[in-house]
Formats: sequence, structure tokens, C-alpha cells
Amino acid sequence: MEKGHDSSTSMAASELYTKFARVWIPDADEVWKSAELTKNYKHGDSTLHLTLEDGMDIEHKLDDKTKNLPHLRNPDILVGENDLTALSYLHEPAVLHNLKVRFTDSKLIYTYCGIVLVAINPYENLPIYGSDIINAYSGQNMGDMDPHIFAVAEEAYKQMARDERNQSIIVSGESGAGKTVSAKYAMRYFATVSGAATEANVEEKVLASNPIMEAIGNAKTTRNDNSSRFGKYIEIGFDKRYRIIGANMRTYLLEKSRVVFQADEERNYHIFYQLCASSHLPEFKNLKLGSADVFHCTNQGRNPVIDGVDDAKEMCTTQHAFSLLGINELNQKGLFQVLAAILHLGNVEIKDRDSDSSIIPPNNRHLTVFCELMGVTYQDMSHWLCHKKLKTAQETYIKPIPRLQASNARDALAKHIYAKVFNWIVDHVNKSLRATVKQHSFIGVLDIYGFETFEINSFEQFCINYANEKLQQQFNMHVFKLEQEEYLKEQIPWTLIDFYDNQPCINLIEAKMGVLDLLDEECKMPKGSDDSWAQKLYNTHLKTCSLFEKPRMSNKAFIIQHFADKVQYQCDGFLEKNKDTVNEEQINVLKASKLDLLVELFQDEEKVTSPTGTAPGGRTRLSVKPKQIRSAGASSKEHKKTVGCQFRNSLAMLMETLNATTPHYVRCIKPNDLKFPFTFDPKRAVQQLRACGVLETIRISAAGFPSRWTYQEFFSRYRVLMKQKDVLSDRRLTCRNVLEKLVQDQDKYQFGKTKIFFRAGQVAYLEKLRADKLRKACVRIQKTIRCWLVRKKYLRKKHAAITIQRYTRGHQARCLVKYMRQTLAAITIQKFQRMCVQRKLYLQKQAAALVMQTILRAYMARQKYQGLLRNHKAVFIQKHVRGWLARQRYKRSLRAIVYLQCCIRRMKAKKELKKLKIEARSVEHFKKLNVGMENKIMQLQRKLDEQAKDNRVTSERLSCLETSHAVESDKLKVEVSKLKGIEEEAKNNANRVTSLLEELERLRKELTTTQKEKKTIEDWATKYRDEMEKMVAELKQQNGLLKTEKDDLNRMIKEQSQQMTEKMTRALAEETQQLESDLNEERSRYQNLLTEHLRLEERYDDLKEEITLSVSVPKPGHRRTDSTHSSNGSECTYNSEFAESEESSRHGEDVTRGMDTSLTLKLQKRVTELEQEKSSLRNELENKEEQFQRARVRDDEEHKKSRGAELEYESLKRQELDSENKKLKHDLTAMRQSLLGNAGAGAGAPGSPPYKVLMDQLNSSCEELEVRKEEVLILRSQLVSQKEAMQHKETMTEPVHYAEDVHKMKDSGAITQAYLGLKETNRSQRFLHKPLEANELLNRLRLLEGQMQQQRRSYDNEVEVLRGELQSVKEENNRQQQLLAQNLQLPPEARIEASLQHEITRLTNENLDLMEQLEKQDKTIRKLKKQLKVFSKKIGEMGAGQVETISPGQMVEETVRPVNIPRREKDFQGMLEYKKEDELKLVKNLILELKPRGVAVNLIPGLPAYILFMCLRHADYVNDDQKVRTLLTSTINSIKKILKKRGDDFETVSFWLSNTCRFLHCLKQYSGDESFMKHNTPKQNDHCLSNFDLAEYRQVLSDLAIQIYQQLIKCMENILQPMIVSGMLEHETIQGVSGVKPTGLRKRTSSIADEGTYTLESILRQLSAFHSTMCQHGTDPELIKQVVKQQFYIIGAVTLNNLLLRKDMCSWSKGMQIRYNVSQLEEWLRDKSLMLCGAKETLEPLIQAAQLLQVKKKTDEDAEAICSMCNSLSTSQIVKVLNLYTPVNEFEERVSVTFIRTIQTRLRDRCETPQLLMDTKIIYPVTFPFNPSSLALETIQIPGSLNLAFLTRV
Repeated sequence: MEKGHDSSTSMAASELYTKFARVWIPDADEVWKSAELTKNYKHGDSTLHLTLEDGMDIEHKLDDKTKNLPHLRNPDILVGENDLTALSYLHEPAVLHNLKVRFTDSKLIYTYCGIVLVAINPYENLPIYGSDIINAYSGQNMGDMDPHIFAVAEEAYKQMARDERNQSIIVSGESGAGKTVSAKYAMRYFATVSGAATEANVEEKVLASNPIMEAIGNAKTTRNDNSSRFGKYIEIGFDKRYRIIGANMRTYLLEKSRVVFQADEERNYHIFYQLCASSHLPEFKNLKLGSADVFHCTNQGRNPVIDGVDDAKEMCTTQHAFSLLGINELNQKGLFQVLAAILHLGNVEIKDRDSDSSIIPPNNRHLTVFCELMGVTYQDMSHWLCHKKLKTAQETYIKPIPRLQASNARDALAKHIYAKVFNWIVDHVNKSLRATVKQHSFIGVLDIYGFETFEINSFEQFCINYANEKLQQQFNMHVFKLEQEEYLKEQIPWTLIDFYDNQPCINLIEAKMGVLDLLDEECKMPKGSDDSWAQKLYNTHLKTCSLFEKPRMSNKAFIIQHFADKVQYQCDGFLEKNKDTVNEEQINVLKASKLDLLVELFQDEEKVTSPTGTAPGGRTRLSVKPKQIRSAGASSKEHKKTVGCQFRNSLAMLMETLNATTPHYVRCIKPNDLKFPFTFDPKRAVQQLRACGVLETIRISAAGFPSRWTYQEFFSRYRVLMKQKDVLSDRRLTCRNVLEKLVQDQDKYQFGKTKIFFRAGQVAYLEKLRADKLRKACVRIQKTIRCWLVRKKYLRKKHAAITIQRYTRGHQARCLVKYMRQTLAAITIQKFQRMCVQRKLYLQKQAAALVMQTILRAYMARQKYQGLLRNHKAVFIQKHVRGWLARQRYKRSLRAIVYLQCCIRRMKAKKELKKLKIEARSVEHFKKLNVGMENKIMQLQRKLDEQAKDNRVTSERLSCLETSHAVESDKLKVEVSKLKGIEEEAKNNANRVTSLLEELERLRKELTTTQKEKKTIEDWATKYRDEMEKMVAELKQQNGLLKTEKDDLNRMIKEQSQQMTEKMTRALAEETQQLESDLNEERSRYQNLLTEHLRLEERYDDLKEEITLSVSVPKPGHRRTDSTHSSNGSECTYNSEFAESEESSRHGEDVTRGMDTSLTLKLQKRVTELEQEKSSLRNELENKEEQFQRARVRDDEEHKKSRGAELEYESLKRQELDSENKKLKHDLTAMRQSLLGNAGAGAGAPGSPPYKVLMDQLNSSCEELEVRKEEVLILRSQLVSQKEAMQHKETMTEPVHYAEDVHKMKDSGAITQAYLGLKETNRSQRFLHKPLEANELLNRLRLLEGQMQQQRRSYDNEVEVLRGELQSVKEENNRQQQLLAQNLQLPPEARIEASLQHEITRLTNENLDLMEQLEKQDKTIRKLKKQLKVFSKKIGEMGAGQVETISPGQMVEETVRPVNIPRREKDFQGMLEYKKEDELKLVKNLILELKPRGVAVNLIPGLPAYILFMCLRHADYVNDDQKVRTLLTSTINSIKKILKKRGDDFETVSFWLSNTCRFLHCLKQYSGDESFMKHNTPKQNDHCLSNFDLAEYRQVLSDLAIQIYQQLIKCMENILQPMIVSGMLEHETIQGVSGVKPTGLRKRTSSIADEGTYTLESILRQLSAFHSTMCQHGTDPELIKQVVKQQFYIIGAVTLNNLLLRKDMCSWSKGMQIRYNVSQLEEWLRDKSLMLCGAKETLEPLIQAAQLLQVKKKTDEDAEAICSMCNSLSTSQIVKVLNLYTPVNEFEERVSVTFIRTIQTRLRDRCETPQLLMDTKIIYPVTFPFNPSSLALETIQIPGSLNLAFLTRV
């Protein structure tokens, strides 16, 4: 390590230890602490000025002697690397920090360290071991994926297959580090990837061995809940095809002492607690167990429970594993008895009898149970537990032993029994896993204990550390060897690297006079002891070996300096554990047991072998357990072989095995002792790193050239350091020139053949140069941008200043103009204002003069007026006084009258008061009162108006008086004198005036009172009006509230209805979506079943071919086929015409499939259905008979004609059956004669099996012919009876004819008789013993079924016609009634018009009906013409069939010869005629030997499908059901055959997928089904199939198309799979965006083959090739869309899965590359017009992952945006991407742990599957939408290149 450090710091310190440089300094708590230089280091400085991460400033003093500077930190972009060797600075703090960052921040538990996989125990279940992860790592290169135990397993598997060399995976680490789990996952990987070569489920057995070994060999310790207390080496065997065929297990050093002793907080082996937890079960009652707290062997740790573990459940798992490995229940019961007996033995109490002897109390319960379970006697066992036998030369003594020795003997016996049980189980596990065939190679998994050091270390720790010393030596040599091979491969000068060699320590332990040798020697001494052995060690090694030390304070211990640490061993117990002695008499007692299993356990005592021997099967049996031999004498030496000696021999053989294999190393690290999840303790970690050799690997790597770059990687990374002139076409020369300029010391690097090798620290220096260059470039860019920004800002300011000046000057000019205008205006205003002031003064003086004149003149006028007024008033007073007196009298009279009226009215008012009180509360009352008040107000207003009028009159009179005053003034002067005379009289009347004044005052008061009352009334009216208005306002308000409530209710109702509508719509959409998903799921399930069926079918074919090749037995060449079409045989029945020599294998398949039991079951089910259908037909016939009697007759003549045609057809059918019977009889006779003629041949000799089979078939055929003849006679009689019934039609109506016909049929019982006879025949012994003739039963049933179905169809048609007519009559009647009712309501003119309109409508409908009838008649005529042609041909066939002298071949030719019907030369019907013997040639030329490329390019798409359908049409045209069936079956089987033969060729699969779909569409288009005839032309409708319904064959073809589609998808995936990762992730589509980071040793391993690099352009070209090929083949557009969608899903899923498993791909620049690649794929979709096919949506997870790499990842807003954006990614995928995110440059930042936790918190409520990777095996369910063809069949020309000249166009 120091050399590596020296080399890393040999560069000029001034260049590296500068300000802001980061270093590592030692720390007591954290081992290493990070700090930053605050001052440049200068040579000679004794201290460094540092700042810690917490901000504290310190001074670090350098060592005065060495002056070693502290370790430098790696750049941030290198922190968290997958491979520790990729670090630029290789030293302990860098390794520790990298592991901590990956473990705690990124939650990554695996890290590479060169060839070593470092695995840190997370103490938490992680979802990274599923089958999806296994599939993702399968076939991948080790450096291409993130570190994983699966990657190591895959590398071992690939190297085994490639190099044909055995492999080993060495898993080591201390207890609790996860060794067992790692080994278990490695074995699971092998079992999953390779599969088994046999059907014995070897993989399951290999995995099942884990729970068994954990139960008997694992226990809870203070450091681990499931600690393996033994070492094991499992060899997994493979055959030549590298499939698992078996396994073998070797065990090492079982910790037997745990059986009888456990420390605090520890447990015994799991199996004991599992037995105690299951003691309540019935099968364990006889063991007499209880709680684990009861037994001494299980309660010493005082903590018998493990959190989260159910021991009872684990017991069930263990039992299941025992059963799976072939250990029967009897042996299991015996094992459990022995284990329970060990628990009871531990509770046996031994007491002192005296100081030298001991005794077991009589009837000890536990010993009694022990003896019962073990099948031994109580007396013998109790005796030998307290005694021992001493043998001398002459005598044998039995000596009692003290209690302590007896207890030790008891414990030794328990340990020995458990060791035997352990060995027995291991042996049986190996027997179960043993390979049945020869093993080609193996992969070994070594799960062994790591280096251990405790406070008290004994013999077990000594052996463990000894094994680790040997493994470390092997590890060092392997690492050294790999380094040397790498240097030699790259032609780098090799310099010897100094590394730690622990051979002296190994010699100290195992050499002659070593520790083990002295221990064995001491064990042989009669009085040997631990103390004497310790003294021998001191005397031998204390002065001679520097690795051996003696403790200062102890004489019973010694210290050994191991490679990892110094360990002090206590000598106490070494001798006893090395001897491992057991009382032989106790063993003899056990051998005499009645328990067979116990006897079997100890019988190998007599057959003990040397550890170097071999076990059965050629395996090396390495047994490390002490073997005891019952015999004495010569074999006693073997019996006394010590544990140390056995362990040394086993270890030597293990090392020999490992050296013969290629090792792979897994080092397990325990992060903390408290078992906290993802908690990293640096002290414990660095201790284990030193112990497991990881740091030694780093030191060896750092001593040479640890950093290695390929030339292309170096060029891509450091292109920024090169100038344009330095870049040459030769990358190697370019890199050489640049490095010579950048690094002056040429010893710091070396140029290899393909790589550049750097010393430690050089990459960091180059990274510093690169960062400086980038920083300078950034500064220049920033300078330029800032200059541009400042200049732009200056120009904006300048423009703004000029604009402001312009506007300011304009404003100033406007202000000057405004001032001048204001000055002119002010002068004008002043002029006019002064003029106004002077004029105002003048007018004031003028007004004052006028006022004075006016006042004076007024005064004089008033004086004169007052005199006149006094005279006038006197006269006026007199007048009014007199009038007043008269009015007073009148008022008194009026008052009296009014008073009387008031009294009377009061009386009336009181009467009405009650009524008024009731009405007072009502609104009407107030309204009336209001009306009255309004009237009163109006009256008062009227009175006021009158008074005003009077006042006006009075004023007018006053004016008149004033006018006359002047006239009378003269008169008044005259009368003044008179008045003076009267003055006295006036004085007399003064008193009277006073009284008048008083009266006047009273009147004024009354007036005031009246005015007050008026005011009161007005106030009341006002108040009433206000109240009314208030009341009206309240009513309006209430009305408004009611309206508001109404509106609210309406709105709520509307909202609720809208919500309900939306809810219903949403529910409907969800239900629709659910139904669609269910449909897709069901379709996918169905298609998966088809795939499985295809796989089983191919497996069946392979097995059949193997059987055919292995056993050459002649097969019969003829098998009778069905006479009618059946779906039961449509998929698996072959043609009888293929009975030629080259198709003998196919006939073997026919015979095998004919005997399929499923077909028999289907036929039985069909018979049951026919019986039910017969009963239902009887009921329907009775109902129809009644309906026909009530129906009316229509068109008797037409019915007569059609009925006659049907009778003629039946007659022809009968003749056809006769003809067919004769032909069959002739064929059978000819075959019998030919068979007898060939009797001399050996294969067909009488008595041979083929002869018997064929004769049985011939006899059954003869019997069948006789039965068919009887059936024909029955049917003939039935037809005659029908013909006689039809002769009475002329005098009877049609329903009567039908009724009589049916009646006669019922009476005659012909159908019933025929059916029962056929049924009895089928049930006879002759048919019951012939399962091969099930098809014959089906043929007979179909004859009867055809007759009944024909009659039922005719009857159904008549009933439907009558029902339709009745319904139409009813509708017409209802319509007439409705029209009549409507017309009666209309006026006469409108009624006439409506009647005319109705009549016109009626006539139109009748015309349409007549036209439809005419069309139907035309169709009937055409059908009759076709039938006439068929009848003519049948007559010709019947005539030919009667000639028996014609050979069978000629007869076949004549039967298929068409009748010569004169027609025009070019009037083709779109059919192709062929002979039956040409069918094989047709299939061969059109399917088997057809070249898809030529057909697709030169001919029309789908031509083979059209040709096959045209041939099928002709077979349908001639009504040849056998020809139809054989053609379809041959076509389907031939397509399957060609696909099986050339299934890897994309063009072939695509071509036949297109043709199969086209053939399926043709069957639909020309089926005659109206739903498929909508787009047909009339000519195409004429070409529809007329005789056969091929709906079942359409389903068979649809299934075949599904199979071809799935094969096409797999073929395309195999082509695309190697391109996806390279093109989508690794290749830089945008050059220069992604920076290549330094990589470690694992980036390019020997597993990587030299192959071309795929790019995105390669993927697009391949997709275009796929698309163009499918288009050329005429594949349906909808099917192309489904194929493209599937391929895009594969691209997205594979890319995302690799992204999730590759930390080096999770960066910002890679996200940009992915988004660009996805955009190119979308552009491809646009070019092909496939954007709507759903392919883009399948890339959504990948798009979101790329966006996640590019978005900001700091604040809570960013977290919210990520959660809303990544809705197609699961929470685990999002967190995984964030954890893997790695900066490529120093300018990027890592994602903080807090941010990731924020994301997890926000996504906590998501309901999703926890699966990390996408399933790449999903295939979307495919559909085949109907796509009719517009191509006319009669226009198709057959090219000569197809060699189909034997086809004739019809």
C-alpha cells in the first residue's frame, strides 16, 4: 500500500497539494476523515493547513521521518464507482469512502474490486433477486451491468461454457456478513438459467438442499440470526449442453460444541427449535417434547426466539425439503427421534456418588425417554454413562468415573450422535443430487467461514483462520497471475510486484514440527495436556519464528500473526477437541439399538475410509469428521486420526480442487454489529476489508498500472485536451502524442496493444487537467457571454438615453409655447377684468340711486295705502261679523244634527266592529282601509285645492279692491267726516269686536287642531304605506329567497344529475376498460395456452422422431377418415392420401392421435347431445304440427316444385350412399387381395403384428359396410314413405300435408328405429372392444343427424315464414287502425290527402316486397341450377361406380372428372380443379418448397392463400367433404412443418403469417355470412361457399395464425435483442455529449466477444426492413401495427431494464441521448404512418426515465414535479434511478438522500407492484380484424414458376 501511495504522490507535490485540494487524514472514530487544504503545500513544510468538513481549521503535522503526505481524495465524479479499481487514487480511505457512499447513499450492496465482488449485508430484504433480475443478467457481460452476485454467477457459467474449464465461486466473510445468502442466490441463478437435463427437477432439489442444511447446520449467534456453523463446498454438475444434471456437497468442520453449549443471546441449531415448536402436532407427540426453555441444550442462550421467524412454519419447509430429496417419512421419523433423544440426553442429570464415582438417579425421566426413542436398554445406557472400560494386555477393567467426566462423556456422546446425523443427511442429500448421466463440467460454490477473532479464541477459530490463510494465499497468487497475464497480453514490460506472502504463517501451522504437528504428537502422549503442549510451542517457535509470540501475562496461550491481524489462542481444550474421543461402550450400546436408522448411522464405524478416498460416482469424498472404528489392532491407527489432521487433509484437497478451477471471489462484509439496515460502521468495515484481502488486491493493483483505458475511451474522455492539429485518423498515435505532451514522465504510463496503462494518480492528474481546461473554457464562455450581455445592456441604455433626451426637449418646447400662450391670455384676461370692475362700480352706484328713490316712493305709497286700508277693513269686518253670526246659528243646528247622526252611526259601527276586528288582521282589510284612507286623503287634498282656489279668488278680489281703492280714495276722504261721526259708534261696538276676536282665536285653535289631525292622519297613512311597503319588500325578499332556493335546488339537481352522468360514464368507461382488460387477459391466456400447446406438440414430434429413429417398425399405411367434417380431428388428423413411403412418420402420428382418449370423450359427449337434441326435436315436431294446422296455405305450386326437388335430392343422396358403399367394398376387396398376394413378405406375414392390425381394421370396415347398408335400406324406406305422403298434396292444403307427413313419420317410427338400432349396434361388444373405430360411430350418427336437421330446417323455415306473415298482418292492422284514428281527427281535405299518401306508401312497400321475392326466386333458380349440375355429376359417378372391373385409381379419376357443360372460353368461376392424387404435389410446390422472397417480389401478395382457397371452392362446389377436409388439414400441417423447419427465418414466418391471415379472411369473406358480405361485389357473393360451413376450421386457422404471430415476434426479438442496449444506450448518437468515465477491471472481461457495435441507425434500418418485408408480403395494416407496438415495447423494456441496472448510464447526458433516440423512433413511426398504433405509449416509461435524469432534483417543488411527471414508472424504479444517478462532470451534482426520501414519502400511497424491472416476456394479445379483399378470384393467373400446371381453372 505504501508503494502505491508513493507512486501516487511521486508527482510534483506542488501540482497536487494546492489550495482547495482534498485529502484524507486519520481519525480515531471514523478511521479516515476528509479535509481541504487552505494553503498551498511547499516542499519542506512540516505541517498542512486544513479545514475539515464541519468547518474546523486544523494543522496536520507530517511525520518527521517519512514526510509522507496524506492520501489525496478522488474527484467527485469517481466517487460511487462500480469498480474500486476505477478509482484514480487506490488506497484504504478511498475504498472505504466509495463503499460507504454506495451503501448508505445509493443503497447499493454490491461493488467490484477487480476480480472480487464485495457484498455488504443490508440487513433488509431487497427486491433485487427476482426472476426478472435473473433474466436481465442472463447472457450479459460482467462489466456491462451493475455489480451483482448474479453477474458473478453468469460470468462463471459463461466461462465454463466457453473455456470448458470448471469454475469455483469462493464466498467468504465473517459470521453475519451474508455468505450463506450469497451462495444460495448463486445456486438459484444456476438452477434458473441452465435448467435441468432430465425431468427429475434437479434444480428444485439443489435449491431444496438449502433449507435442510440451514436447519441442521445453522444457528443464531450474537452476530447473525442464521449463521452457518460449518463450511460447505457444493459442486453443481452440468452436461455437455450445460444443463444441471446433479450436485454434490462437501462439508467442513461442523461446530459440534454448539449442541451442548451456547453463549448468551445465542441458540442451538435451528432443527431443535423447529422440533420443539412443532411438538403439539400429532406426528411429534411420541417425541415427548415441549417448549425449548425446558431443555438444557436449547435454553442456555436464554433467547430461544428469533424475531420474524416462525419455527413451526420452518419445520414444514424442512419436511417438504426432505420429501423432495427422497428421504421418506420413515427415515424422517427416525431422524426426528434421534434429534429429540439428543435433547432428552442433555437433560439427564448425573450426581456424585463419591469423589471418584457418579450415578444417575433411577427412573430418570429424560433418560427413559432417550432410551425409548433410541431403542436401547435403560440399564446399559445409565451404566456406561457413569463408567468406562480400561483395557490392558491381559485384562479389562470397568472403572467408575467422577461426575465431571461423566457429564463430559454425556456431552461428547450427544455431539457424536449429532455429527453422525449431520453426516447421514449430507450423504443422502448427495445421493439425491447425484447425477444419473456423465458429468461434463461443474461449478463449485464454496461457502466458508471468514477470518475470526474473539476475546477467547479456541481450536475452532484456529482451524478457521488456518483455512483462511490457505484461501488468502490462493487468492493472492490468482490476483498476481491475472495481473501478469494482462500485462503479457498487452505486451507491457513486466516488473515484479512485491506483495504479502503468507507462506511462513502457513508453514508455522502445517509444516513439520508446526502447531498442528505438535498438537497431534501431544495427543498421542498418555499424559499429554494443554499446558505441556503450550510449552512445546514456546520452546519450538518462540525464538525461531517472528510470526509466533507468547502473551506476557499467560503461559496457556500463544499469538499468531495472521495476514489479517494478530490472534491470541487459549490452549485450554485444544487436545480434547483435537482428539474428539467418545466412550466406545456407549457406541456399542447404540449399535445394539432396535432403531434401524440408528444402526445405519453407526455401521460406517466398521467401514471407515481415508479422507483421501473417493465416494461413489467418482466424486472425492472429503470428510472432516472424526471416524471411530470398532475393531482394534491394525485399524486403531485409522480410528485415532485427529480432527486437525483430517481438516488439514481436507483443506489440501479443497485447495487442489480450487487450483484446478477458475475461481471467482465474493467477499461479504458486515456493516455493523447491531444489525441495523443500511448503517455503515467504518471501524468494523475496514477491519473486515483488511481481513478478507480486498485491500491487498488494491495494493497489488496500485503497485503496477491500476488504471486502464482503451484508446477510444481515452480519446473520447480527453478530446478536450487536444488541439485540432493533434487529432489524427489513427487513435493510438493520437493518444500517444497527446500523452507525451501532457505527462512528461513516461514511467507513469505504458501503451499496450488495445489499452493505455496508468500509474496510480495519473488519471486524477488528467482529470485535473481536463477540469482546468473545461474551467478555462467555461471562464472564456462566461467572459464572452458577460461581455455580450454588458454591451447589450449598454446599447439599451444608450438608446434609452437618446429617447429620453428627445422626449425631454420636446416637452420643454411645448412648455415654452404653453407659457407664451398663457402670458397672452393673462393680458387679455386683465383687460377684460379691469373693464368688468369699472362697469361693476358704475352699476352699483346706479343701483344705489335707484334703491333710494324706490324706498322713498314706497314709503309715501304705503302711508297712503294704510289709510285706505283701514277704511276698507272696517267695512270688511262688519261684513264678516254679520256673516259669522249667521254661520254660528247654522253650525249649532248642524252640530245637533250631526250629533244625532253620530249616535246612530256609533250604534251601527259597534255592530260591525266585531266584523272589522276579524278583518283587521288580514291583508285585504289593510288594503280596503288603505283605499279608504286614500279616498280621505284625496278628499282632503280636494278641500285644500278648493281652499287654495278660494284664496286665489280672494286675492283677485283684493287686487280688484286695490284697483278700486284709488278710485274710491276720494270718496273715502269725503266719507272721513262721516266716519268720525260713526267713530263713537265704533267705540261702542269695541266690546263686540273683542268678543269677535276671541271667537276668531277659537276658530284658529280649531283650525290648528284640524291641521294636527290632518297631520296625524297623514303620518298614519305614511306609516301604513311604509309598513305595507316593508311587508311587500319582505314578501319580495321571501319570494327571492324561495327563487334562490329553487335555483340552488335546480342547480344541485343539475349538478347531481351531471355528477351521476359523469359517474355513470366513468363507471361505464371503467367497466368497459375492465372488460377490455379482461378480454385482453383472456385472449393473452388463450394465446399462451396455444403457445404451450405448440411447444408440447413440438416436443411430441421430437420424441416421435427419436422413437422412429431408434425403433424401425413398419407402420400400417391406411387409416379410414371421417366421411363428414368434424372439428375434433381438424387440428390433429392427417390425410389418408399421405400413406406413401416418404410420409410413414406422419402416419405413425395419425394412428397415435386416432387413439387419443380425448377424441373418444368428445364423441361420447356428442352422442349424449344428439339424444337430447332428438327429444327436443320430438317436442318441436308436435308443436309445429299444431301450428301448421292453424296456418294458411300460400303458393301451393311453388311448394310442390320445391318439395319435388327435395325428394329428387334425397333420392340422389341415397344413390350416392349406395355408390359410396360399393366403392368402399371394392377398395376393401382389392386391399385384401393385395395383402394375401404379399403374404410371403416378412413384414406382412400372417400372424405378424402389422398383419393382425390391418386385418382387424379390414374386418371392422366390412362390418361397418354391412351396417351402412342396413342404414341405407332404412333411409330408403323412409324416403319412399315421404314420397307417398307428398302424392296427396293436390287435394289438401299445405299445413295438412306437413302434418300428415310428420304424423306418418312419427307412426312409422323409422327414425326412432334407425337410431335405436344404431345405438344398440354401437353398444355391442364388437364396438366396445374397438376404440380405433370411434370415427365410424360419429359417421353413423351424422347420417341420422343430417336427415333430422334437414327436416327440422324445412319445418323451421315454414314456421318462420308463417310467423313473419302473422306479424306483418298484425303490424299492418295496427297501422291501419292508427291511420284511421288519425284521419278521423283531420279535416276532410287533409283526410283525402292523407289517404292518398298512405296508399302510395302501401303500394311502394308492396313493390319492394315483390322485388325481394323476385330476387329470392332468382337465387333459388341459381341454386337449383347448381344442384342440377351436382346431380349430373353424381349420376356419372354412380354409373362409373357400378363397373367393378375398373381399377381403383381409374375410378378415382373418373369420380373427380367434371361434367362437360358448354360455356364461353373466358367465363371463369374463380375455382381451381385438381385431382386427389395431386394434393401432395400441390402442398409440396405451394407451401413446402416455395421461396417467400420470389413470391413476395414478383407476384401479388397472398397468392398462395388465393390459390388454396380457389382449390377449396372447387371441392365445395363438387360437394366433396373428404376433399375439403384433407385439403385444409394438409395445408395446416404443411404450414406448421415449414415453420418448424424455417422458424428462425423472418421472411418465411412473415410470409406465412400474411398468407394464413389472407386464407382466413377468404374463408370469412366467402362463407355466405351476411356480416362478412357487406363489402363484397355481386360477383363475389356468387362465389360464396354453398355446401360446407367451415366456421370450425376458421377457428383452427385463427389459432394457427396466433402461433405464427408469436413465432414472428420471437424471431424479431432475437434479431433486435443484441442491438437494443448498444444502439439505445451505449452508442453516442449525439457525439460529444456523453463523457466517458474511468472504468475498472470489470468493464472489458474475457467474456466479451469481438463484434460490431450496433447504433440507433442499425435499429431503425432493421425496423424498416421488418416493415417493408411485411408490406411486401401483404400483411394486414392492423396486424403490422400490433407487430410494431410489440417491438417498441421490447425496445423500451430492455432499454429501461438495462438503465436500471447500470449506474454508468444514469447521467444527465445519457438522458439527453435517450430522449434523442426516442425522438428518432417517433420520427420513424411518423414516416411509416404508425403514430396511432400505440407504439409510442409503450415507450412512455423510458421517456419518463430519461426526463427524470434531466430534471432538477433539489427542492420540494422538483419532487412534486417528478411525482406528477413519472406516472408510468413505479416508486422502486424512480428511487432506483435517483440512487444510480451519477455525475459525469464536476459541474453536475449528486441527488441528496433527503430528496430521495422526500420522493419516497410522496409516492408512499401509490398502489403498484413492487417489481423493479419490466417484463420483457410479455406478448400483447393479437387480434385479426376482418379485411376483405377486392381482388376478383376469376382474374387471378397462376404463374408457371410455381409448377402448378396440374391445376385447371374452372
